Amino acid sequence: MTQAQPLKPQFLGRVDYLQSYAAMQEFTHKRCLQPLQDVPDELWICEHSPVFTQGLAGNAEHIFAAAGIPVVQTNRGGQVTYHGPGQVVAYPLIDLKRAGYFIKEYVFRLEEAVIRTLMHFGVTGHRVAGAPGIYVRLDDPGSHALLPQRPMNSQPGRPNFDGLGKIAALGIKVSRNCTYHGVALNVAMDLEPYSRINPCGYPGLLTVDLFTIGVNANWEDAAQLLGQKLASYLAP
Repeated sequence: MTQAQPLKPQFLGRVDYLQSYAAMQEFTHKRCLQPLQDVPDELWICEHSPVFTQGLAGNAEHIFAAAGIPVVQTNRGGQVTYHGPGQVVAYPLIDLKRAGYFIKEYVFRLEEAVIRTLMHFGVTGHRVAGAPGIYVRLDDPGSHALLPQRPMNSQPGRPNFDGLGKIAALGIKVSRNCTYHGVALNVAMDLEPYSRINPCGYPGLLTVDLFTIGVNANWEDAAQLLGQKLASYLAP
């Protein structure tokens, strides 16, 4: 088996979600058909026009007012989320077997890349037990104080989102050790569509972006930085 090569982010600009979804499936299907072929991993960075996407576990009752925004059923994990302009979406297409780590660590590395990106903007990102993604304190986004609901303190039942807003969502698919779908970081977007859904299937979960917590960052800078962090943290 060939060794994994360093990831080089490809910045695609604004692309249609369905086209991206189809392209990811095609890329992954081809490399799974020929697993011994030297197919380099790729990292696509883009943004989408407004769209709601449902994961495999998606329940229609979590979308209560699509109001003209397309709803796309996908094969990623998780429930419903929203993509729109002003959000950086990253799709790592990685052969985990070649990279040398498993799904749990892959998710950790995705989240760590987001946390390090936020750190650049003076924001502290947090993990929450039982709820993949990255969250920020609403009262003090730069606080380094540990959350009581951090993963090692996991308790049965609904995750604890007290005092938090979700700033980055994860939704992944792994087929024969090859990943697609990925992570979305909210930079400066119209957050109103999140009020039409239960984000990630959680009623009342507040979604935020960098702008609403006082950070003036443009899409290009955030995209470049997240791309660099993902390329670093997803290295073999």
